[in-house]
Amino acid sequence: IRDSCGSSRPGCPGRPPPPPPAPVYPDNLDGWIHNALDIMAAHGIPGSYNGIYRNIMRESSGNTQAINLYDSNAAMGIPSKGLLQVIDPTFAAYHVDGTSWDIWDPVANIVAACNYAAHRYGSMDNVNSAY
Repeated sequence: IRDSCGSSRPGCPGRPPPPPPAPVYPDNLDGWIHNALDIMAAHGIPGSYNGIYRNIMRESSGNTQAINLYDSNAAMGIPSKGLLQVIDPTFAAYHVDGTSWDIWDPVANIVAACNYAAHRYGSMDNVNSAY
């Protein structure tokens, strides 16, 4: 049996193997966290699945459209939004390249919040209350 190069050897000499396919994440909380963790790893942002999940459950119960219209930030016109209740200025300051600029995007919200937490607390894993 000959391959596409006309050789019985596997692969084609001088050609690198094809890259692995990009991961596909489910469009749910588990998928958003795993997607965020892969982006965070590529950018050197620490955090774990459990630390992110714990904070999401406390901040929004997993509701991507959660918004706080009652705290001091809301009184100043910058309510916290999304899974990890990020305010617009923090999202803009800690946005990570390769993610959406939409604060409501669950992956972008997680990654920006984790980037902020890494700078402020060392990791989202170290956040155990509102931040």
